[in-house]
Amino acid sequence: MAPVFMQVALTFFLLFYMGGTRVKWLKTGEKRLKDIALGGDVWPPHVTKIANAFHNQLQAPILFFAAVLFAVALVKVDYIFITFAWIFAVSRLIHAYIHVTSNHVLWRFRFFMIGALALMAMWGLLAFRILTEGA
Repeated sequence: MAPVFMQVALTFFLLFYMGGTRVKWLKTGEKRLKDIALGGDVWPPHVTKIANAFHNQLQAPILFFAAVLFAVALVKVDYIFITFAWIFAVSRLIHAYIHVTSNHVLWRFRFFMIGALALMAMWGLLAFRILTEGA
């Protein structure tokens, strides 16, 4: 399913984007490796935004991957399920873009909610089908 690959690609993109910006910032000499060894609030805002966007991909998307795996394994995938999967994946892409650029919280929240509702619809549809049709 293409939305899964898009979500995975987004996560890897943000991982390497985060790593690259962290290395670039460390090369400025403003902080040393020992300053970041235990994490904390040492990164500048532009680096933190990217890290937050990456970490966000390790939260709700877990439920997305689980829903897709269940649906595929139980042969419950159809156009409605795939449409919700696309809505989720595209909303995550836009959410991440907002996160690493303007970080406008209201717009970011709107796209987070679109994705959350699509994800909830995927699980609701999956549960309905399993409970009414069997596994």
